[in-house]
Amino acid sequence: MARQAKAEKVGKTKSVRDAEATQAVILAAAEEEFAQHGFIAARTEAIAAKTGVAKSMIYYYFKDKEGLYKSVLERSHSDLWQTIQQLDLDHFSPEVALEKFLIALLDCVSRNPKLPTIMFHEAVQNQGKYYKHSSSLSIDTTLVKILERGIAEGVFRQLDPFQSAINIMGTCLFYFIGTGNIQQLPQGKRLLSKVMLEQHAQEAIALILTGVRK
Repeated sequence: MARQAKAEKVGKTKSVRDAEATQAVILAAAEEEFAQHGFIAARTEAIAAKTGVAKSMIYYYFKDKEGLYKSVLERSHSDLWQTIQQLDLDHFSPEVALEKFLIALLDCVSRNPKLPTIMFHEAVQNQGKYYKHSSSLSIDTTLVKILERGIAEGVFRQLDPFQSAINIMGTCLFYFIGTGNIQQLPQGKRLLSKVMLEQHAQEAIALILTGVRK
């Protein structure tokens, strides 16, 4: 009996791991599909073809295309949101908190350059319908609060926290959204190479910190 129970437990554990691995493969392919086509034009058939996972299995795990899209959005932002929470930014000065926030943001999108493009499609196609239910809003709110605290403490100049947060995100993320256009410039640069991503992060952070200081 003990051996049978152990075997059943091992079997269940393996089944769970297999399911998690399959879902991860589906989400990775879905992320690429949504980044290229947005929610409206993305096709679950294309995701199934890329992964070798039956379309019925995709629906088994995520219910429908909308469920899959929501999972992609949440997965895309969960890493950044968890990092920001662990940083405990309220315990740092506003300037240090802002710099740490920017480093975390740029590190996240450098590892996942499809994320800004997915957000672009979300804004254009869906008018933020799904965005408002994701952890993205918590990330945005955190940035606004850092700016508000910096103004209150006299560290940052008198600026509009909401407008400034929008401009800061634009400075960080347009690089990734506009890669297709930017790479057409006769510079011969690989925009998503490690060297160029590091340079973008340094330039963006320096520009933003200089812009908000009093």
